[in-house]
Amino acid sequence: MPNNKVLHSTLYAVGDLQGCAASLDILLGELPTQPALRFVGDLINRGPAALKTLRTVRAMGSRAETVLGNHDIHLLAVAAGVRKKGKSDTLDDILTAPDCEDLLTWLRHRPLALLENNFLLVHAGVLPQWTATQVIDLAREVEDQLQGPNWQAFLADIFGNTADRWHDGLRGIERHRVVVNALTRLRYCTVDGVMDFKTKEGLGKAPDEFMPWFDVPGRRTEDVTVVCGHWSTLGLVMRPNLMALDTGCVWGGKLTAARMAQDPAERTVVQVECPQYCDPLA
Repeated sequence: MPNNKVLHSTLYAVGDLQGCAASLDILLGELPTQPALRFVGDLINRGPAALKTLRTVRAMGSRAETVLGNHDIHLLAVAAGVRKKGKSDTLDDILTAPDCEDLLTWLRHRPLALLENNFLLVHAGVLPQWTATQVIDLAREVEDQLQGPNWQAFLADIFGNTADRWHDGLRGIERHRVVVNALTRLRYCTVDGVMDFKTKEGLGKAPDEFMPWFDVPGRRTEDVTVVCGHWSTLGLVMRPNLMALDTGCVWGGKLTAARMAQDPAERTVVQVECPQYCDPLA
């Protein structure tokens, strides 16, 4: 069973950083002193200061935690030698740092999902068939692989768009791939949980029969508040059971933090303007 512990009274969730360490420093100056923090993943990549960002979050110790995003897992795979760097990657400062191994070990021991006091934190989304408890259990299956001695071989097989849907009979790498894809890449899916990995635009751009994962009728995580990032073209979405916090920091948007309060009216949003490091049209 997940550790659904009571949250710190001044706990904030923070959207995708993607190596924008300067924006994080400014945001921290706008928050209460020494708050507890939960990051929605994608700490690194595309921004100019991936190494500093990793070091900053790690140095916060127990008052901060992050779930893994798709860019974080990509870094681990590149470091493992099982995946090539992309043309827009900004990972070299990490890969050549003297503390690279320590940082990578810390990163691969981060969770894929957190459940705390009725808040479910993931990077991207959850499939409609999954309960919050099931999300945590499935995430732990992947975490066990990433934290184990054969993590490099695991990462060599985890990338890909198949299988693109969940069923309880899935086993092995296909089972794990569905979990990773949902928790770190999901935007749109069907009512049956078939995932679309091509469409990155915001609301209204879904392919036929697809919808935002959080709008699927009868989603089994409707009874918790899901906190996520990943979807910069979606922007800030605050609902009683959803806090979507990727507001495009690396694209010249904003870096967002929101207080994780049980009462939606108390979920204070703090934002800072960010320089544009990437051109979304390039």
